[in-house]
Amino acid sequence: MPPCAPPPPRPRRALLRQLAAGPARVVDMASAHPISRPAISKHLRALGSAGLVLADDVGRERHYRLDRAGLAPVTALLAELSPAPPIGERALDGLELEVRRAGRDRQAAEGARHTDDPPRTTEETA
Repeated sequence: MPPCAPPPPRPRRALLRQLAAGPARVVDMASAHPISRPAISKHLRALGSAGLVLADDVGRERHYRLDRAGLAPVTALLAELSPAPPIGERALDGLELEVRRAGRDRQAAEGARHTDDPPRTTEETA
């Protein structure tokens, strides 16, 4: 069986990660990827149409930055898709309280049992 080929590069995800670190120019972003500058620009336009990237004109340059508000619908969808915990937080808090209470009761019972035992002689303890 031949080895699996590496997954194809995901330039848009890489661009989003790059922009999460701070604003950048197309030239700077293109230097970190094996694709052309026009291809990077096309990916940035697609990300801009999706509401994930904003472009600011600074003199003759365009600086791109991540628009975190554009990620809110994705975050909401992921939260909706993730399964709800089978046991609620209140039930877990109640369980923790019962475990602590049972531990204290057991320690108190063991302490009472030891005080009721007759004193041991030195021969019994050796």
